[in-house]
Amino acid sequence: MQIYFHKILPFFLLPLGITLLLVFAGLMLRCRAFIWVGLAVLCLSSTPLVSHFMARSVEGWTERSEATLASRADAIVVLSGGRDVAPGAAEVSEWSDADRFYGGVELFKAGKAPLLIFTGGWVPWEPKAKPEGEILIGYAKALGVPENSMVTTGAVMNTDEEAQAVAALLEQRHAVGSDRGERPHILLVTSAFHMSRAQYLFAHAGLDVTPFPVDFQVSAGGELGVMDFLPCAGALAQTEQAWREMYGRLYYGMRGVLQ
Repeated sequence: MQIYFHKILPFFLLPLGITLLLVFAGLMLRCRAFIWVGLAVLCLSSTPLVSHFMARSVEGWTERSEATLASRADAIVVLSGGRDVAPGAAEVSEWSDADRFYGGVELFKAGKAPLLIFTGGWVPWEPKAKPEGEILIGYAKALGVPENSMVTTGAVMNTDEEAQAVAALLEQRHAVGSDRGERPHILLVTSAFHMSRAQYLFAHAGLDVTPFPVDFQVSAGGELGVMDFLPCAGALAQTEQAWREMYGRLYYGMRGVLQ
């Protein structure tokens, strides 16, 4: 039930939810100011100018690096989040975003670690779907990655569970770093907007983390133009994604303080 709580509660703190609450309050209280403020929040949040700024902010203004330039580590860890299950009895997995997967494979082929770990992302509203890591191992094997160099965690539903599962897996496999009395060193591959929170949780789980962010949300080749000021659904989704990530960081930060 906790995953539903984490997914539903932020809705009321996101631009669309705030707009609906303000419009509803305006209608109930017969106050046009609430309605106009709600519409302003929605319009501003739906402009690429705002959404691109929000996206780059949560990405920490980081940049994409070549796999060959990454440091060596004990393992490469690829977080789930790039797979969709296509309609049909075959339940074929398709890409919603392949950057995390290919980033991990590139690092492995560049010789940056002897072990490639895919987390087993799974959600209760897709009960029949296989954990994502099982699917990705098959894709990586087809690209020439040796099967004995790959492993996946059990089913995990969020980043915190991914961090705990990877830490336990490396402890069981006696990672190189732990043999030296040091924390296992991993190259962490996830979306740039998600990296800050993921890095914090994996470090908190007892791992030495070098980030390798991918899946950047804003193209570096774009220039400011009239389209950046026109509201669109894609920009609203990007803004809400940024806000969700900030709320996630706030939640885990507060939890760390309380613990």
